[in-house]
Amino acid sequence: MGIFSRMSDIINSNINAILDKAEDPEKMVRLIIQEMEETLVEVRSTSARAIADRKELERRREVLGAEAAEWERKAEVAVTKGRDDLAKGALSERNKAQEAAAAIDKELEMLGGTLAKLNEDIAALQAKIKDAKARQNAIIMRGQAAQTRLGVRRQLADHNIDDAMQRFELYERKMDDLEGQIESYDMGQRTLSDEIAELEVDDTMEDELAALKRRMQGGEERGERAH
Repeated sequence: MGIFSRMSDIINSNINAILDKAEDPEKMVRLIIQEMEETLVEVRSTSARAIADRKELERRREVLGAEAAEWERKAEVAVTKGRDDLAKGALSERNKAQEAAAAIDKELEMLGGTLAKLNEDIAALQAKIKDAKARQNAIIMRGQAAQTRLGVRRQLADHNIDDAMQRFELYERKMDDLEGQIESYDMGQRTLSDEIAELEVDDTMEDELAALKRRMQGGEERGERAH
């Protein structure tokens, strides 16, 4: 079963609503156009057969009209010859031809209505196909753009990104370890700058100690004089 089961389904369908519900709008619009074009071929074939039927009925109508006229003429001949019996028979045949022609007129009227409806359907379907094709490229471009954006979002949300960040942090930790090992080898090793700096610290401490002793000694002397 196709996307559309009947011609009226296509004519009355809302393409936007169909595409909104479709999982793959790009694929769906191609199927819609394909279904429409196939239906258009079928409708045109139906119209062609109806036109051929109309032509055949019109020919039969002409034949019956000519036949009725001929029986009318024969009835007139029979009357002029005094053969009323033959005239009645001719009139009877004329009536049959006229009745058959009247029946064909009704068929032609019905067929004319069918052809008018088919013509309207063809026009509406062609408009639908034109509209769908006009939007096809835009829909395809939108679909491709959406797929690209979706792919990026999926990559960002993928666990591989987390794994990569974890590996990056692991490498940073390894570098920290290496640098720590290098610094550990330098521990306990005194450079010339270190020894001079220690001497400077020692001198400073000696000066501070001497100053402390002088302050204390001065305090003791002041106490003795007070006594």
